Amino acid sequence: MEQKKYFFAVDLGATSGRTIIGDITDSKFSLEEITRFPNNLIEQGGHYYWDIHALYFEIIRGLKEVAKRGLEITSIGIDTWGVDFVFIGEDGAILRNPRAYRDPITFDAMDDYLKHVISRKEVYDVTGIQFMNFNSIFQLYAMKREQNSAFLQAKKILFVPDALSWMLTGNEVCEYTIASTSQLLDPRTKQLDERLLASLGLSRAKFGKMVQPGTVVGVLTDEVQRLTGLGAVPVIAVAGHDTGSAVAAVPAKDEKFAYLSSGTWSLMGIETKDAIISDLSYERNFTNEGGIEGTTRFLKNICGMWLYERCRLEWPEEVQKLSHPELQGQAMTVEPFRSIINPDDQMFAAPASMIAAIQTLCRKTNQHIPETPAEICRCIFDSLALRYRQVFTWLQEFANSQFSNLNSQFKIDVLHIIGGGSLNKYLNQFTANSTGATVLAGPQECTAIGNIMLQAKAARLVSDIWQMRAIIANSIELVKYEPQDKAQWDAAYDKYLSILASTL
Repeated sequence: MEQKKYFFAVDLGATSGRTIIGDITDSKFSLEEITRFPNNLIEQGGHYYWDIHALYFEIIRGLKEVAKRGLEITSIGIDTWGVDFVFIGEDGAILRNPRAYRDPITFDAMDDYLKHVISRKEVYDVTGIQFMNFNSIFQLYAMKREQNSAFLQAKKILFVPDALSWMLTGNEVCEYTIASTSQLLDPRTKQLDERLLASLGLSRAKFGKMVQPGTVVGVLTDEVQRLTGLGAVPVIAVAGHDTGSAVAAVPAKDEKFAYLSSGTWSLMGIETKDAIISDLSYERNFTNEGGIEGTTRFLKNICGMWLYERCRLEWPEEVQKLSHPELQGQAMTVEPFRSIINPDDQMFAAPASMIAAIQTLCRKTNQHIPETPAEICRCIFDSLALRYRQVFTWLQEFANSQFSNLNSQFKIDVLHIIGGGSLNKYLNQFTANSTGATVLAGPQECTAIGNIMLQAKAARLVSDIWQMRAIIANSIELVKYEPQDKAQWDAAYDKYLSILASTL
């Protein structure tokens, strides 16, 4: 009997990481977690760092476990969070641990760069990326400004998943989806922009060769083969940005869909053939990130369950002991729409007390002030669903301009909710009610699935993104939510818009 072949996925988040094996048999996939480990943010000397060698060690540990089990690995793929990078010296060694995007050095770097180097509109017109102070362009500018020794001595700059692939293979690449998070890439040319690089004192030669998801980076070095007990296993450049891998795993049947990657933060968007860079996308602060097969992930970041998670930490111990379904079930007994907020109001970014911030905004807008955990939870869920409707409406407008022809409008008829938030049945139903779209929830493990599917494509087990998505849809049970209570939610949306206008 032929031995089953597996794909090895490394899925690294900003707080933890996992190694996972997956296989595809009879048009279905299966997953198994091999190892799980923390990704610790290191504070030292007033800066924040990632321990890149600890992450490498954990990858080696996972590969050792696979070899110990006698499993045959077809390939390896790595996805991580975006924007961060590693400096490599002339001698081929890593020049100190990489700075983390939370490092305070970037707090004023964005405003300084946009005021004194290249204007905000010019940067957006090139990159189509929304402005966040920790984007790679502003991290690099801050390091240049401080005369950072690693920056000055770097021969190569590799984004985190590319750096880990280099540690495994010795080969340097610049994978497209992770590079697109940097705000240095022009999505029209699909290359790093020379003018933006020059503004930082950098040349294109500092970065690896641009490759698309599904490209073979190389095989494990002799050293890694010796450490793990494996052979010359290929390492594949999957969609190195975790959201890129997650969106690749959306089990859509055609292009008439939007997605909501739901968790601490929510990312709502559509998949387009070309970037959408216009005065309107600039005004609404949408972003264009790289997708697979030449697509663009046109999306907007929304403050997701961050509000709920922060409030939960403040509630009494007896409330914290309640399960999420128990607490959220209590919230469903509260009168809806008494208290509505804009989840993306700046006052919710990092308040000393999230509860107090919510109450302050409700007081400021002459609404009922939520006091109990159930009232606050209901306020958050109602408000998130209404914010989702606003962004979904904008996405429909942009989709019409991209896909419609003279004879018909392009209607987004389904919203796929993926990630951990796909398990939140209350918010999922509210989202369907608010947007008026059919909501399909799942899969939860979308990032690892997308990683593995892209490896399967590289192995020619699947032909394209639509076959990948068909296999995913055939392997999981999606939960469907149909819109309800239209008149009630329409009235609530009008209230949301009036509150939003009063706080601008």
